[in-house]
This record gives sequence, structure tokens and C-alpha cells, in this order.
Amino acid sequence: MDKNTLASYFDHTVLHPTATTAELKKGAEIAVENSVAAYCLKPYSVTEAKQWLAGSDVKLCTVIGFPHGTSEIQAKVHEAGLAAKQGASEVDMVINPAKAIEGHWDYLKKEIADINFATVDKGAILKVIFETGYLTDDQIKKLCEISSEVGVGFVKTSTGFGFVKNTEGQMVSTGATVHHVRLMRENCSEEVKIKASGGIRTLSDAMDIIDAGADRIGASATAKILAELS
Repeated sequence: MDKNTLASYFDHTVLHPTATTAELKKGAEIAVENSVAAYCLKPYSVTEAKQWLAGSDVKLCTVIGFPHGTSEIQAKVHEAGLAAKQGASEVDMVINPAKAIEGHWDYLKKEIADINFATVDKGAILKVIFETGYLTDDQIKKLCEISSEVGVGFVKTSTGFGFVKNTEGQMVSTGATVHHVRLMRENCSEEVKIKASGGIRTLSDAMDIIDAGADRIGASATAKILAELS
């Protein structure tokens, strides 16, 4: 795979809560310099980012209900519509993970459908973040089924900010795995694309995730990964 083709898989991402405006602007420069698919940043900077990306083919992406997904549905609906109205062409939304763990599928179908409508109505597409590290395979399969029924643009593995307690009692972050990407690809309709995010830091990581079925990769290490092909 050549560098330009690999770059077309990437959403360059700057989402750390402490990232300053200067760092967000630098992220836009990295996205444009590398001709990635999209630049994903915090929602309060969408208007500025639209200016930073002007004249490029890089899509503008932001996040809502991020990173925990526990906002009320109507809050997420408003946030999604506002982001699209301000210029985001792609919106990454975190589901309420507790509802998946509890098996409240009607709630999640309404959440995904309502937010998808608000997003598409403003001309953008929705990516639904499952936070796969919190969920069982059966829960992930059910979310794939619901997302396919609703007809979202993408389903996405994780935020990169999901943490679980390991056997030593330490909090460790969860992210994309080859297993989860394959599972999502096998259980979503052909029309729904797969985005993997969280912990993808090397060329080898990226290639393994693409081979597993990912159509898009969210990463903050974009430039480093692409440089491995130079």
C-alpha cells in the first residue's frame, strides 16, 4: 500500500481535553499536509477548524456525547445538529454504554435513530461509537444490528478514553482490536462502514486493523504512522 492510499484511511485526531487552540490548529495542518480523509477535533472548535481546513479535501469531523456517552438523548440530538450546522461533515457519537450492558435495546435504537436523523438532516454522516472494551461480543453484535437497521454511516470501536480496571486494580485504556473490528464487519450490513480508534500507533497496527475490515482509522499518531512508509 502506498502512502497516499494509506492516508485516505485516516481521521487525524486531536481530542485530549487539554489540547489548546494552537495544538488543534497544528492538528489541522498535519491533516492537510498528509491528505487524510478527515480531521476530528473537539466540538467547540468546529467553526475555527472549518477555516483551518478551507481549500483542502480533508473532511471536518467532531465528537458528541464524548467520551462517556451518558448525556440524555435530546442533548446529543441538539449537539449533533449544531455540529453539522456549524460545518462538521462527520459526527462521531458515543452511545450510552450502560444501556447496552443492561440490554435496553429500544433505548439505544431510539438514541441512534434520533441522532442519525439530526445529523443527516443537516447534511452530515453519523459514526456510532460503541466503546467495545466495555462490551461482550453479543452486545456488540446487537449494536451492529441496530446500527444497520437505522442506516448509519459508520460504526466505530472506541473513544480512546475508555478505561477498565485490570487484574492488578489499575485503570487501563481500551481501544481497537482486530477481533472487534472483524466482529463488527461480520455483523454490520455492507452499507455500514467500520472505523477503528484507540491505541493504533504503528504502521503494523494500522495494517492489521485494515486487514480486519476497517474502512477508517482514528489516530493521533497519523504522521508517525505514515512516515513509516516513507
